[in-house]
Amino acid sequence: MGEGEKMLDLIRKRQSDRKYTDQPVESEKLGRILEAGRLSPSACNAQPWKFIVVDDRNLIMKLAEAASAKILGMNSFVSQAQINIVIVREKPNLSSRIGSTIKDKDYSLIDIGIAAGNICLQAAAEGLGSCMIGWFDEPMVRKILGIPASKRVELIITIGYPAGETRTKKRKPPEEVISRNRY
Repeated sequence: MGEGEKMLDLIRKRQSDRKYTDQPVESEKLGRILEAGRLSPSACNAQPWKFIVVDDRNLIMKLAEAASAKILGMNSFVSQAQINIVIVREKPNLSSRIGSTIKDKDYSLIDIGIAAGNICLQAAAEGLGSCMIGWFDEPMVRKILGIPASKRVELIITIGYPAGETRTKKRKPPEEVISRNRY
């Protein structure tokens, strides 16, 4: 199997896991996951992110409370993850800010999305599960982790050994999402 096929196989395997075992995540694996995020491309090399690794069980339980939406039944699994990576948006460099203003497009959010994708793909490559959480009480997360009020918390990514099955991906057919040369 060639490198391209291996990459596509990894993308097929990666899923949002919502059930984890209590097996600890090895520090070498976590290091490679964080390096995958750190090395992500960004507009004008702005790197507008800070990754906060949360592995303290008490803090994970507090983050789980901040992410929980009991009425909607969302995110109750956050406490099962051995690691939570909280992504905080940092101020991008001047050239990225100018580009964002001129084009009326917040490149820092795109950059964070790319970094989050790299983190999750590297987790899958390490045999770990992940899930990106965007629904949480942001002021509560800032308070729990001592993040300044001037900063935006964009995502929480849960990381751990998956306890569930790999599901078949449900995606729109190619003809609905891919065209050539024209819309």
